[in-house]
Amino acid sequence: MKNKFSKKWKASKQPRKQRKYRANAFLHIKHKFVSANLSKELRKKYNRRNIPLIKGDQVKIMRGEFKGKINKIEKVNVKKSRAMVSNINKTKKDGSKIKVYFDPSNLQLIELNLEDKKRIQTLERRLIPDKKSEKKSLKKNENHTIANVQLNKKKENIKNASKKK
Repeated sequence: MKNKFSKKWKASKQPRKQRKYRANAFLHIKHKFVSANLSKELRKKYNRRNIPLIKGDQVKIMRGEFKGKINKIEKVNVKKSRAMVSNINKTKKDGSKIKVYFDPSNLQLIELNLEDKKRIQTLERRLIPDKKSEKKSLKKNENHTIANVQLNKKKENIKNASKKK
């Protein structure tokens, strides 16, 4: 990895190269790094394992000091690959409170924010292949039936022609 960022680079065992890839990635690629896994119900419903976080998603914290708490995402920082969950604060020694940023791998999506049209499209995109394959199989069956009907007509025409002679 001599360049700053390479789209063609696949993987390396060396952690320094992995860190360099993540640090120098473009924002549209970093956006995918800010994805959390879905709960079991959502996995069955949307037929996918994880999805990028957006503001308004309801998440459950799976690791750390605040484990088990459920709340909505207040802010997503794509540059740092972190998400801020509302109403979760740490108190400093002087008594002031700070918002806590979480790594997306430590969060689990419980409820999705479906106000964004593009997000709905991406969720539906994964469901379409099943419907497409059903349509294709139906079309194949229709083609076979059409072909069978045409063959039967030809046979009837031949029989009728032979009877007339």
